[in-house]
Formats: sequence, C-alpha cells, structure tokens
Amino acid sequence: MGKDSIKSIAANKKAYHDYFILETFQAGIALTGTEVKSMRAGRCNLKDSFVKIENGEAIIKQMHISPYEQGNRFNHDPLADRRLLLHKYEINKLIGAVTRDGLTIVPLRVYFKGSLVKMDIAIARGKKLYDKRRDIAKKDQQREAEKEFKTNFQ
Repeated sequence: MGKDSIKSIAANKKAYHDYFILETFQAGIALTGTEVKSMRAGRCNLKDSFVKIENGEAIIKQMHISPYEQGNRFNHDPLADRRLLLHKYEINKLIGAVTRDGLTIVPLRVYFKGSLVKMDIAIARGKKLYDKRRDIAKKDQQREAEKEFKTNFQ
C-alpha cells in the first residue's frame, strides 16, 4: 500500500440524505493502537456520530469502533469521544459556521490514507422534509431516464 493510497473504512450515507454539504475538511483522528487495528478490520460505524467543538478542539462523538478481538485488557471503549486533528484556522472556521450561521458539522467518511486514519467532515445545513422529497424524486427521474435510454439502444 503506497503513501497516497486510500482505503475506505466507513461512510455516512445518511449525511448526504439529511444535509446540504457546504464545505468539506480532511482531519486526522487521535486513536489508540487497538482502535487502529479494529479499523483495519473495517469495524467502524458513523451512523449516529457528530462533531462538536469543545475547548477549542474538534471532537467526534458517538463514532462506534468495535473492540479489537485480541485486545484483552488494553481494549478501548467503543463509543469514546475522539479528538480530531485540525489546523487552528480550520477549527476557527468551524466555530464561526456553527455559532454565527447556525450550521452543523457532520462526519462523511473514514479512510486510511497510507498508514494514517483520516476523516472527511463537512459544514452542513439540515434539509427540510420537502427538500428530501425533491431529491428522491430527482433520483427517481434520473433512474427512469437512464433506464429509458438503455432500452432504446438495445
């Protein structure tokens, strides 16, 4: 595996359904050894996780990393809060978006970049129910058009 090769671990598909993604950031995650080993096995879930700014640090909450099977007493808490590694100007930008504009910070995906665990997070605005319905209708229309296009050329 090369220095810049990317291997996806987990993705938060629900984030694209529930939010308008305005801006994305790449962050590192401060992890223990057993957490990294568990992630190598693909045992990570972003379903109910969210990012919060506390004491000038970005923290991911409710991200589930299953305990490592060979971890014995050194194993980690699956739902522990984990610190995100971002530059100060990025954290300031996130703080401004959350406090001033009333936006939220959502995790999008977790992946290995070389040997490092990285996370894509985004500044997002929540969708209303009619926005979600419009997106679903648009996807259905596009699927139907592709299906029609495919049958016309066969």
